[in-house]
Formats: sequence, structure tokens, C-alpha cells
Amino acid sequence: MFNFKSFAKQCTRVWHLLKKPDSYEFKTVAKVSAIGLVVVGFIGFAISMIFGYFGLK
Repeated sequence: MFNFKSFAKQCTRVWHLLKKPDSYEFKTVAKVSAIGLVVVGFIGFAISMIFGYFGLK
């Protein structure tokens, strides 16, 4: 069964470990995320172009 007390205790422990990121850390995470989105979008676009070129749609 689901033990709510244990879950609440674990959530409280994790909450106390959290910290607000400073501006440098936030900017780094934002840049990495943006680069990841661009890479995934480019891969999807390339696959779409390849399938369109060979008429596999």
C-alpha cells in the first residue's frame, strides 16, 4: 500500500535540499535547453526532408 507519512517525509526532505539557482546557473541551463531544442528540431526537419525527397510520406 501507499504510505502517505513516508511520502510526506521524503517530500519534506527533498524540499529542504532545494535551492534557487543563481543567474549564472539559470542562464547555463536555459542555453543548454535551447541548444537541445534546436538540435532535436533540426534532426526532425532533416528526417522530414529525407522522407520527402524519397517520397516515403
